[in-house]
Amino acid sequence: MIPISVYKDKTVALFGLGITGLSAAAALKAGGARVVVWDENESRCAAALEAGFEVVDLKEANWSSFDALLLSPGVPLTHPEPHWTVKKAQAVDIPIIGDTELFFEEFLHRGERDRVLVITGTNGKSTTTALTTHILNEAGETALMGGNIGLGVLDMPDFASSETEDGKIYVLELSSYQIDLTPSLSPTAAGLLNISADHIDRHGTVEHYAEVKAKIFANLEAENLAVISFDDLYCQQIALSLSTKSEVLFVSSTPSVENGVVIEKDKFSIVKDTQVVRQVDLKGASHLRGKHNAQNAAFALLLALKVSSNFEGLVQGLSSFPGLEHRMQQIASLIQNTETPCLDKRLLFVNDSKATNAEASEQALKSYADIYWIAGGVAKEGGINELVSQMGAVRHVFLIGEAADEFAKSLDAVHTPYEICGDMETAVKKAVEVALSEAKAEAAILLSPAAASFDQYANFEIRGDAFSEIVRSLEGVVMSDAHTETEEA
Repeated sequence: MIPISVYKDKTVALFGLGITGLSAAAALKAGGARVVVWDENESRCAAALEAGFEVVDLKEANWSSFDALLLSPGVPLTHPEPHWTVKKAQAVDIPIIGDTELFFEEFLHRGERDRVLVITGTNGKSTTTALTTHILNEAGETALMGGNIGLGVLDMPDFASSETEDGKIYVLELSSYQIDLTPSLSPTAAGLLNISADHIDRHGTVEHYAEVKAKIFANLEAENLAVISFDDLYCQQIALSLSTKSEVLFVSSTPSVENGVVIEKDKFSIVKDTQVVRQVDLKGASHLRGKHNAQNAAFALLLALKVSSNFEGLVQGLSSFPGLEHRMQQIASLIQNTETPCLDKRLLFVNDSKATNAEASEQALKSYADIYWIAGGVAKEGGINELVSQMGAVRHVFLIGEAADEFAKSLDAVHTPYEICGDMETAVKKAVEVALSEAKAEAAILLSPAAASFDQYANFEIRGDAFSEIVRSLEGVVMSDAHTETEEA
């Protein structure tokens, strides 16, 4: 835990007693603050009271006695309208912050021996955060992963406390909700992967959503680093408007970048003043398939190089990355032997359950040559309509869940063969049957739902685990060694 000493002898009102809320309350209390907590869920209040926290109905409280409101990231700050606690805090002009703000205030106060890397974007941020942490550790650094993935920021090990203690590297994935509650956000280096319309119910417009994402660069100084996509229109606009004093590097698939990385299929070049200074080949990185993963790898390497000089160790870490669970995770294979070895068929089983919208599934559909696609669940706005132009590698689709009929209409429009299977087990077994009967050499049985899970599963992790267990039960399947045992805004 990171005790928050900067609020010592102050009073903080805390609303939202989920995991991060309780963690923040404990960290504040450990640092000497008075914390007044509340939640509209009675059982959560009871649990907080039993844990020794001061539970007070904030609707009846004297807000002029508070120095700050600490808000759970899931509570509306601006849209569709400010939460009632936000209005009360604004009425007495006190800061409205999140647990990530506590982290950065404490980091600025006593984290001089430590470094912080921040990663955000609409898609790919979890993979990039996990990859950055992995390659840093493989290069001999001490890197810790947290934020919107892994540990909550205040549940991470404390900052270095003395000159004899080695500093740590905190690698944080931050959602737009978290960024919006972190005015002191000031990392050693920050990366913005991409921006597309998402969480509009919480931000009002995609333009405001982009403005929130851009705040990761707001407090960067000359010694810091900003890494930003050059391929994304919103990112380009943000780059042009940056007022940061820091170094800015771009990641691009076009050679027009002067400083940063240029991506070409499964390799990329690091350029300085338009000259190639290093090249990285990703052919050996089996869990970093596809152009989008080359982008993730480029971001990870540039951010890691800000805090580590071991270039070779970092690059080796790219090849040993085991992949992020539920995100294009190759979990197993099945080989159908024939009398003629060159006619053997190999099926790869890929768990991409984290792809809960069409844009996320698009990346997977671009990464394999022959795909037998399992899709469906609770459809997002637009369903899979934007994917109809990406169906070149898809041989057959197996539809599950609530969205099956809607997705079927989209597939009818492009004459892609499909079957409505209903449940996961039926879809997996049917996909294997069809793939073995018609695939030529290597094919992917790809679970990439392009939909939320809530019709059949509590979350995408449980959905992905269900897929894995069904695959494990199939005769002749060999589970991938790195994933024999299984391990969100």
